[in-house]
Amino acid sequence: MASQDDANELDRAPSQGVGPVYMSSTDKPTATVSTQVSHQNITILPQTPQLIALLTMIRDKNTNRADFIFHSNRIIRLLVEEGLNHLPVREHIVTTPVGKTYNGVRFEGKICGVSIMRAGEAMEQALRECCRSVRIGKILIQRDEETSQPRLFYDKLPEDIADRWVLLLDPMLATGGSALMAVDVLRSKGVPEERICFLNLIASPEGAANFAKKFPKLRVVTAFVDKGLDEKNYIVPGLGDFGDRFYTL
Repeated sequence: MASQDDANELDRAPSQGVGPVYMSSTDKPTATVSTQVSHQNITILPQTPQLIALLTMIRDKNTNRADFIFHSNRIIRLLVEEGLNHLPVREHIVTTPVGKTYNGVRFEGKICGVSIMRAGEAMEQALRECCRSVRIGKILIQRDEETSQPRLFYDKLPEDIADRWVLLLDPMLATGGSALMAVDVLRSKGVPEERICFLNLIASPEGAANFAKKFPKLRVVTAFVDKGLDEKNYIVPGLGDFGDRFYTL
């Protein structure tokens, strides 16, 4: 049973009726939706019934590992597709099988994914499903137990990464310490800030603000901005430790 504090927290969370457009507002169930942020470089996925249902599944502490993976993968696929929308295209005219021309576009440039280990590796498969033969690099950043600050332990990136558009992958954005350091690593390799798109499932307002302030030209695509951080800097209401739930529990 929810405590009074939990109830108060839910009262403060943004909510709206969720359901098909043809349903009246009185017939739609009320659900908690993403907190809106004013930062121009932060894109939040549309709060559709499908997305809210998927997020409900992965937030539930009783969801088993197989269901957690399945529903997480569906959200990650939505994030990757939206992230690709932020990459530049140029005009491309083709001829259809019936001999007619079609004025279309195609992506201009090369891309790669970079996952922040280990949780970010869970997002690699969706990227591969959308972009065949995509190059993927890895960055390992962990908190230093003495200083409590993020510390770079390992990176393995494509040699020509400076010439690529980079999709940075990490499912959770709390304070943003690790992800901000990962961006610094990419920039040190010659990747322009405006060529980086950071994809994550759930962000905190604090983490989103940190990104917007430090890297205003970088794009962030998230499925949901939660209410905030607790005293331990955990995202609330959150979904727990994504890596543990995806790989071990």
